[in-house]
Amino acid sequence: MEVKTSLLDNMIGVGDMVLLEPLSEESFIENLRNRFDHNEIYTYIGSVVISMNPYRSLPIYTPDKVEEYRNRNFYELSPHIYALADEAYRSLRDQDKDQCILITGESGAGKTEASKLVMSYVAAVCGKGQEVNKVKEQLLQSNPVLEAFGNAKTVRNDNSSRFGKYMDIEFDFKGDPLGGVISNYLLEKSRVVKQPRGERNFHVFYQLLSGASDDTLKKLKLERDFSKYNYLSLDSAAVNGLDDAANFRTVRNAMQIVGFMEDEVQSVLELVAAVLKLGNIEFKPESRCNGSDESRIKDKNDLKEMCELLGIEQTVLERAFSYRTVEAKMEKVSTTLNVAQAYYARDALAKNLYSRLFSWLVTRINESIKAQAKTRHKVMGVLDIYGFEIFEDNSFEQFIINYCNEKLQQIFIELTLREEQEEYVREGIEWTNIEYFNNAIICDLIENHQNGILAMLDEECLRPGTVTDETFLDKLNTICAEHQHFESRLSKNSKFLTDHSLPHNCFRIQHYAGKVLYRVEGFVDKNNDLLYRDLSQAMYKATHSLIKQLFPEGNPAKVNLKRPPTAGFQFKASVGTLMRNLQTKNPNYIRCIKPNDKKASHIFTESLVGHQARYLGLMENVRVRRAGYAFRQAYEPCLERYKMLCKRTWPHWRGPAREGVEVLMADLQVPTEEFSYGRSKIFIRNPRTLFFLEERRRQCLQDLATLIQKIYRGWKCRSQFLLLKKSQIVVAAWYRRYAQKKKYQQIKSATTVVQSYTRGWQARKLLRELKYQKRCEEAVTTISAFWHGTQARMELRRLKQEARNKHAVTVIWAYWQGTKARRELRRLKEEARRKHAVAVIWAYWQGLKVRREYRKFFRANAGKKIYDFTIQRIMQKYFLGLKSTMPSMSPIDKNWPARPYLFLDGVHTELRRIFHLWRCKKYRSQFTEEKKAVYEEKLEASKIFKDKKALYPSSVNQPFKGDYLEITKNPKYQKLNSAVDEKVLLADVVNKINRANGKGTARIFLLTKKSVVLADQKTGQVKASVPLPDLASVSVSTQSDGFFALRLKEGSASATKGDFLLSSEHLIEIITKLHRTGATAADQEQLNIDISDEFLVQFKQDKVCVKFIQGAPKNGNSVSCKRKNNRLLEVSVPTTA
Repeated sequence: MEVKTSLLDNMIGVGDMVLLEPLSEESFIENLRNRFDHNEIYTYIGSVVISMNPYRSLPIYTPDKVEEYRNRNFYELSPHIYALADEAYRSLRDQDKDQCILITGESGAGKTEASKLVMSYVAAVCGKGQEVNKVKEQLLQSNPVLEAFGNAKTVRNDNSSRFGKYMDIEFDFKGDPLGGVISNYLLEKSRVVKQPRGERNFHVFYQLLSGASDDTLKKLKLERDFSKYNYLSLDSAAVNGLDDAANFRTVRNAMQIVGFMEDEVQSVLELVAAVLKLGNIEFKPESRCNGSDESRIKDKNDLKEMCELLGIEQTVLERAFSYRTVEAKMEKVSTTLNVAQAYYARDALAKNLYSRLFSWLVTRINESIKAQAKTRHKVMGVLDIYGFEIFEDNSFEQFIINYCNEKLQQIFIELTLREEQEEYVREGIEWTNIEYFNNAIICDLIENHQNGILAMLDEECLRPGTVTDETFLDKLNTICAEHQHFESRLSKNSKFLTDHSLPHNCFRIQHYAGKVLYRVEGFVDKNNDLLYRDLSQAMYKATHSLIKQLFPEGNPAKVNLKRPPTAGFQFKASVGTLMRNLQTKNPNYIRCIKPNDKKASHIFTESLVGHQARYLGLMENVRVRRAGYAFRQAYEPCLERYKMLCKRTWPHWRGPAREGVEVLMADLQVPTEEFSYGRSKIFIRNPRTLFFLEERRRQCLQDLATLIQKIYRGWKCRSQFLLLKKSQIVVAAWYRRYAQKKKYQQIKSATTVVQSYTRGWQARKLLRELKYQKRCEEAVTTISAFWHGTQARMELRRLKQEARNKHAVTVIWAYWQGTKARRELRRLKEEARRKHAVAVIWAYWQGLKVRREYRKFFRANAGKKIYDFTIQRIMQKYFLGLKSTMPSMSPIDKNWPARPYLFLDGVHTELRRIFHLWRCKKYRSQFTEEKKAVYEEKLEASKIFKDKKALYPSSVNQPFKGDYLEITKNPKYQKLNSAVDEKVLLADVVNKINRANGKGTARIFLLTKKSVVLADQKTGQVKASVPLPDLASVSVSTQSDGFFALRLKEGSASATKGDFLLSSEHLIEIITKLHRTGATAADQEQLNIDISDEFLVQFKQDKVCVKFIQGAPKNGNSVSCKRKNNRLLEVSVPTTA
């Protein structure tokens, strides 16, 4: 087998795209196709490796290949991923530079396999030894474990990574691995409970059911049948080329190698089984006595088995699925969960359980593979993260995955494209700047701290009130409407109002990889990622060895009422940390491309590959590398390769390498405009110059081979050599003739095909235009006919209505005149019929004249008429739709139908205002005068006592009756009723407080428009009558008692016996009516209300202080009044809770 000694030797196509001539997107794709068809899946763009996924095994990863690329220059052999891995490893080992290998590309492009190849190559070429081999084996065996728990089959990839993985491999000064640290990013945990059509759940579920022994499944209370478990999709349970049973054994073996104990493995499997059991728990609704709905578990068998696996009391978990406890400061509120909320709680627990188990696995693997030495390590990072995803239904997961890819593309732009441009400056070469797309504007749209989509999503999740996905989309439409990479149907940008490819509940972002449509449904819930505290506390109570570690927030002693950070905030912080980590290392790039969407070998889809090449920025990278100079090489290797082309440099050049290259180029008479000398490299402008040097070198090597053969074989083989040389010339001539002839035939055939396709396309285009013209003419005729028919029918209906109206008038007139006018009636009827006939004939004649005239101007005016008709139809549809979607008649109902068309904005707003005013008027018209008076009294009471009297809140929901004794109907009070001349506004029983002992005597309290009357309860005899003008003020306390003092004006006729200290259960109503009665009387001043816990009361000649205190009275919870001395009455009021 011939060993290649250079990238340029025996190339299939072009191994380095920088040398592609001519450079265009078509030639770029054609070169990839040519190499792919010949199983050359790797191609360079300078130091960047393009990797095509072959979707099959190729014999290019053998130990011999590893040795072939070991310690070789990057461009010395044909393109291979081993060359990049070797370059990165040698830079780390020899130059002490930390390295990172960034593997990017779409889902299914082969990123995971590329990361495995890099790690296996580094493991093969680094040092040997028992400890080193153990570390290498642990690093390699961590992959099967993480793939089983973090990978799944998708529509694009049978082994798609549903999490991001970044592994830092640490080396000592000799280049031997010491250990590693793995970081995981955003496991797609929603896949645990629901998978799109044609996709599977995570591999471990299927591997466990397929590969575990019967005894293991029995211990885990599982069955092999996938259909028994609701969380497993059945349409893609079996995958061609995946042996789940064998993979399960591989995972068990890998866990042992990494360092998992047997009991840890068993605990992990128990949690996986618990997740499957959790998905089988179903709920049913059950009505409570108060009318609310709650959920109950249908079949508790799966719940029982799950609780046995985790060591949880069944009643504890069952309650956690039925109730939710909300804690705020020192209060706890427990609410029941309906069926939908119970299913949400179940799925949230399943997702959190699996996600935390996966994080625990990563942490446990890191404990096993981390470096033990404390000295500084050299680091090589390998990034294997989810690729750019564009599905039919893109949600929150795809949004943050694509955000991560935007950040990686930004890193590529900053560290590669700019570095390529800056190399010319470092070497002192003049060139013209090349513009390229910088996706920093897209990253800013997503991650800006104030107006970024993630920041607005977090703000929406954390704000109080009703938060939905629709309110989040409204916020985006308000803030991001003018952004050039953001599109939404509901934004104010009229450009998207008629874009039917953009649904109302979606928004679209123009990523560097293309436009992606995101459905906002689930964004808020997935970003919140809430797990009810009852479930966390139930998990913490488990006796399982692993559960308590996974749910530390369930510890009652460490209850944290702070809201946990959102999923978007955590992922953004993780990505920021990753970007800062990558920027501290020397980058090496592998750009993975998938050749087709069918996951099939030997199929190359040009459109798909071209799309990936565009959004990966490969053409920009090539153009920058070729900006002025297509090829550059250090002077030493350039002189070493081409020194045999000049006699002065062959076989050895003794001076500096640059001078040797200058002598070589001058001797070869290469035009000076085709190359330039840098400080350390020679830059060649055109690939043709490089190919010229290669051709001369090839010829020179042939001459050298001839010379060696001449010396070796001597005169014995000379004649044979000449014959062979002559034959070779003849064969070459015939071959060139044959090749040119075949090329001409191919060009001629291709030209014929292109011409035929062009003619066919032109003919089809003309046919479509003719068909379209014919349809337009037919449409115009149809619209005209319908329009004329409509106008005629409308005129006919109008005339008929007019005739009916006239007939009705005639009939009424005839009945009014009676028999006397019947003859006149017949005459009028006859006259009306004649008028009607004349009107109809005239209308038809006018219609005929108009139609004859209108045909001339139809084409000129049809557009306006159709437009007016369309607007009329839209308005009719709008009002009919408004009729069916009217909100309720409640004035506090703020709902209003959405505006269907932008031009109706003003009308829509005005109709809403008019409807609200009319609705308020209708609501006010329902009130009677009595009801208005009651509400006015309640409003007056609020002004007087609100926030001033502790008794007021309990009186709000009690109606003011006024006459509690029914004094006009009760015969017992007939004498008292006759003694009062005026209408009684209020009649109630009160207690009159005795100054001597503080005890109360029952009295009937009557309030009229002019006076207050106190009468004996038993006899009905009037004890006192006080005119309202004699009242100076009313004093009450701030407590919850019913005491009040009627303070009389000094010098008035009623003041001779002193003030009245009374107690009533309807204190608020009595004081309010007193105040309103005094305020409405025109001949008296407004009554003053004094609210204080201590006031003076005039009893005959003495003033007594009434003091209110809070305490526990002796006679239970009632208010008690006690005399302390001659000048003090103390009222004890129970302390309110």
